[in-house]
Amino acid sequence: MADTAASRTASVSRKTNETSVSVSVNIDGSGKSTISTGVGFFDHMLEQLSRHSLIDMEIDTKGDLHVDDHHAVEDTGIAIGQAIAKALGDRRGITRYASIDLAMDETMTKAAVDLSGRPFLVWNVAFSAPKIGTFDTELVREFFQALAQNAGITLHILNHYGANNHHIAETCFKAVARALRTATEIDPRQAGRVPSTKGTLA
Repeated sequence: MADTAASRTASVSRKTNETSVSVSVNIDGSGKSTISTGVGFFDHMLEQLSRHSLIDMEIDTKGDLHVDDHHAVEDTGIAIGQAIAKALGDRRGITRYASIDLAMDETMTKAAVDLSGRPFLVWNVAFSAPKIGTFDTELVREFFQALAQNAGITLHILNHYGANNHHIAETCFKAVARALRTATEIDPRQAGRVPSTKGTLA
């Protein structure tokens, strides 16, 4: 269980007939990452997630890419979510809530998070094409669904506007990253308490 006075780190390994995924995270990191999923665009997005959340991430995914990218993306999201949940422990002392409107060129996307322990995804993002290069745009939602479900995060993502699908996807990852950065930070005014009148975020 994570301790607010100690480094909040965790590692998760997940192996199925479709994928083998290893993930390590450090919530109190500096945004360093070593990422290999075999899916170039997805690696780029995960680098943004790590860099802008300041969560150090080591991710190694081997999947059935001869089928498609779906299993690799979804199972990586599951493992990252599980690792974040494990590293946060009982979530004592965290800020818990955060939201941001993030701009990138012509695109603006909002992400709001509640590290509530109750997983829920509200997804209001539309892409104008089925692919970004060779990457299926529908997999962006699949990743965030897997992340939210396994990290115990209430996550709302809303794309206000945008023309370039790469920018739309990237603002989703960057906005979620920045919201996670704030929500996972220790609030000194909490004095180590769980930020809930229930006394638990489990």
